[in-house]
Amino acid sequence: MKRILITGGAGFIGSHLCECLLREGNEVICLDNYFTGSKANVAHLLGHPYFEAVRGDVTTPFYAEVDEIYNLACPASPVHYQHNPIKTIKTSVVGAINALGLAKRLKAKILQASTSEVYGDPFVHPQPEEYWGNVNPIGIRSCYDEGKRCAETLFMDYHRQNGVRIKLVRIFNTYGPRMNPNDGRVVSNFIVQALRGEDITIYGDGTQTRSFQYVDDLVEGLIRMMRTGDSVTGPVNIGNPGEFTMLELAQKVIAQTGSASRIAFRPLPADDPRQRRPCIDKAQSLLDGWQPAVQLDEGLGKTIAYFSEKLKNGAEAVPNVSA
Repeated sequence: MKRILITGGAGFIGSHLCECLLREGNEVICLDNYFTGSKANVAHLLGHPYFEAVRGDVTTPFYAEVDEIYNLACPASPVHYQHNPIKTIKTSVVGAINALGLAKRLKAKILQASTSEVYGDPFVHPQPEEYWGNVNPIGIRSCYDEGKRCAETLFMDYHRQNGVRIKLVRIFNTYGPRMNPNDGRVVSNFIVQALRGEDITIYGDGTQTRSFQYVDDLVEGLIRMMRTGDSVTGPVNIGNPGEFTMLELAQKVIAQTGSASRIAFRPLPADDPRQRRPCIDKAQSLLDGWQPAVQLDEGLGKTIAYFSEKLKNGAEAVPNVSA
């Protein structure tokens, strides 16, 4: 049994990670300030003898005796990270410093949940880990993009200077049950709009592409990355290389929901990437042959079923924001 701290553990991805690590027989501490995370995501775990939920913010130093740390804390959707951009960059940068300081003191292994957004609007396609990216440092997305890039720098410097055992993972678009229906991400937006019979909002002409990874595949990749030897620091892309246009995604959602929704086009927001697809060669070679097992049609079915049930219980309307 390991004692594991998950910052952002009540979030969409964090709650699934908590579940999986508990199933494996570990003790899990979930640290979350519930800005984008939800108590409902971990409510079913509160009675577990080896699970502890702690309200806290990673921008404030925190203390626990643990063997491993998964640093997932940070708003990850534009509507949330642009709500308070200064707080967002503090969460990425100060939060990383606090998490790394704890790992240094404990000699614990620590994983940073970075993002494909470090590649910006890429000139290289698909994106390998060696690509440095094309990021606007002063745009409306910069609080998130540059915050995550700085966090990667901090992780590498703590590793080189202090010998901290680090793992860097770049997460590509992930979807599945427990997504916030109001987070403005494209999958949740499209599904909720289709279930309500509303127009499905596409920004731009719908030809921009994304790759969509089901949450179970991501969690498996994160755990396998944590288990690698100390010589494997990353960064490693974890995503599904299947690439779809926004129009293709909307059509799949309409077909699976049986919705009569029509597609409504809106102007493309500033700095919105035109294409995004991971090169996952490193993940496949370093993570015991890891590769995504759930393809988009299957994953959408599971996610639609989740949102259908959630809407019956009165989820709030989805804001008209960028994906």
